[in-house]
Amino acid sequence: MVRRVVAMAVAVVFVAGCGAASTTSARRSVPESAREVALPSATPPRASAAPKPHVTRPPAPAMTTVVPGAPNCPMFPANNVWNTNISGLPVDTHSAAWLASMDSSTTDLHPDFGPNPGGYPFGIPFTVVAAAQPLVAINFQYADESDPGPYPFGPDTPIEGGAQAGGDRHAIMVNPGTCTLYELWDAQYSAGGSTAGSGAIWHLRSNRLRPAGWTSADAAGLPILPGLLDFAQVQAAVQTGKPITHAIRFTAQVSQDTFLWPARHEASSNASPDVPPMGARFRLSAGFDVAGFCSDSEPDCLDAKAILVEMQNYGLILADNGSNWFFQGSAFPQWPDALVSLLKGIPASAFQAVDESCLMVRPNSGAASAKPGCPIG
Repeated sequence: MVRRVVAMAVAVVFVAGCGAASTTSARRSVPESAREVALPSATPPRASAAPKPHVTRPPAPAMTTVVPGAPNCPMFPANNVWNTNISGLPVDTHSAAWLASMDSSTTDLHPDFGPNPGGYPFGIPFTVVAAAQPLVAINFQYADESDPGPYPFGPDTPIEGGAQAGGDRHAIMVNPGTCTLYELWDAQYSAGGSTAGSGAIWHLRSNRLRPAGWTSADAAGLPILPGLLDFAQVQAAVQTGKPITHAIRFTAQVSQDTFLWPARHEASSNASPDVPPMGARFRLSAGFDVAGFCSDSEPDCLDAKAILVEMQNYGLILADNGSNWFFQGSAFPQWPDALVSLLKGIPASAFQAVDESCLMVRPNSGAASAKPGCPIG
């Protein structure tokens, strides 16, 4: 993720497997740090292959996702923009240009999570901390745009890519007693003094955004956790017939030198209106043939269809620079390879940018509200 405004003339290398495009080349070869994000979750076992009801496209329920492992904590309020059904919003006038800039006609979506034979699973892990977890001070590279903390960060905190990983090294922690979300980028624990590139603290019952112009643990100044796709959540949607009700974060190789609500930070020096700004939102077209995407008898097909329905109703939010159309998920519970393979067949050309500016209640709040000509769901 880019921490400051930099030119994004970046060579992006795709990984043949399920992981991110080379984080080093895609986000660190620029003068200032560039980053990419994905989110974690608890690690329940995968459910047995019981008969699963077909997932349809019902309206958004008046509820919000809860944090896995912290059932008393919402994943932000139900009226937060992350949890808002944008299927009825107007298409953005820049949609065609933004899609072209991301090579949508020749690109399929890429799940930035999944199995990693012999290594730490792809995706971003998170942890629900115990009340006794010690809080530590963090020395930040970008202290002027970081929340000072302290943070519940320790030697056993899961790190993106594993303890010895390079790359983005995101660490995400939730205090279930206070419903506080802590996120770090480039997290490095040391008993002698821990460091990170940047950090942000979020109150999960609040819609308050970061100050305008501030980064977070990702380039757009947004929280990471609510935009992570989680396998246990997908399984629950299929088994209960209740849809997944949040947007998914994704990356683009080149972004604009501005940001759209609810994003708070830009990550480029490219002024062209033909490339998407941070915070741009995209949805899978309502006309996309979800029923025909795969056969229901095929392994993990119903799981894939649940995600497609989510993409039609809640869409994707541009949150970082990286490979075009890489969308993020948690590292745990681990994803089956068959599902990841299916998700690699979603065509980017089937998406459209939407104009969600009409949903804004206040510039510094993530709350969303319907208005005449601006429907929710």
